[in-house]
Amino acid sequence: MKKQISFGHALATVIGSVIGAGVFFKIGSISQSTGSASATILVWLLAGVISICSGLTVSEIAAALNVHGAIEYLDYSYGNIWGFLFGWAEMTVYFPAQIAALASIFGQQFVVLAGLPASGSKWIAAGVVLLLFLINMLGTKASAWMQSVITVIKLIPLFLIIVFAIIRPQVSVSLWPVTVDSSVGWLAGISQGLLSALFAFEGWIVVTNLAKEMKNPKKDLARAIILGLSLVTVVYVLVNYAFMAVLPFDKIIGNDNTAYYASLKLFGQAGGKIITVGILLSVYGACNGFMLTGMRTPYILAQANRLPGSEKLTKTSVRSGVPVFSALLINTIALIMISLGNFEILTDMLVFVMWTFTTLLSVAVILLRKREPNLARPFMTPAYPVIPLISIIGGLFIIVMTVINQFALSVIGLGITLLGLPVYYWKKLH
Repeated sequence: MKKQISFGHALATVIGSVIGAGVFFKIGSISQSTGSASATILVWLLAGVISICSGLTVSEIAAALNVHGAIEYLDYSYGNIWGFLFGWAEMTVYFPAQIAALASIFGQQFVVLAGLPASGSKWIAAGVVLLLFLINMLGTKASAWMQSVITVIKLIPLFLIIVFAIIRPQVSVSLWPVTVDSSVGWLAGISQGLLSALFAFEGWIVVTNLAKEMKNPKKDLARAIILGLSLVTVVYVLVNYAFMAVLPFDKIIGNDNTAYYASLKLFGQAGGKIITVGILLSVYGACNGFMLTGMRTPYILAQANRLPGSEKLTKTSVRSGVPVFSALLINTIALIMISLGNFEILTDMLVFVMWTFTTLLSVAVILLRKREPNLARPFMTPAYPVIPLISIIGGLFIIVMTVINQFALSVIGLGITLLGLPVYYWKKLH
């Protein structure tokens, strides 16, 4: 596969994959958990800090190892079985479910905007998947270029909301002292809110799948992850402050349509359409980001002959260099999930699994520092070991809280991941 991914393309993939629908919808659940504007903003800041620390930590491995992304980082640090299970979880559920969920949200919003029957949303969703598949078949450069353009465009409505809310605030927002709803308590309020916010930051690690196709991965991959997460944090904090500067806080609590009502207040009747178009662009860009990176997972596993049909899955298009059969596999599963409509449950399950592996990667930085002190490290995590420890604690927090709040889903998610073990050992024996 050709080296044609620039720093700008990688940065757009990080931002475009993370900023999807969550920026528009998460404030309702977070505000319900915290009970105050000050604690809501604090939660977004904490989630950003944990995510940036995780990015700074994983970037050390990304810069040191010139390999195919997180799968091979885990291989190198812990052994092949760990990288395989991570790739298996990504390939069978995580990427297809993300693509299916985002495409379905696009379909639901599109039929509302266009005044079409709600029953048509699944067809729109399937159409989005097929359209993005065709665009990605044109080549990595074409899909990466589109990702960059969509990322810039989808930030425009968020920028307008922030600017107009600051210029014309309609509600006084108190950020100090930080308070939490007394009926909930500090620990419960902040932890529940933080769990929701951390889910909104999920997805940045997928850019590591593009490492081998980047022009200068040792320099640009770390920069893209760190700058991308920093910009996402700034956008999340400012846009949520903007929502609270426009709507009374009691109208935001538990309200999934906060962005829509805030836009109506700021821009009048046209506001609803503006925010709907913004959601469509945001979701479309995130869907393309997961498709662009997701098709690389089966390709990476197949290159090491770890999957049935590896010979087919490693084949790339002569003209575009794209792994065609790997892309077909991911998108076929996504289309099946759209038809079944149970992808959201699958996504919830796999978020737990993904954070487990991300935490293992943070631990690996400490492990490799001790095991291989002389390993060339073009980028080193600053403030070591403080930043890796923050990343590990944050990862453990989301794992433990998911088990507590969604125990059954966590067990099923872990079970689906472990289903990869028979495949792993079967391929090892044959």
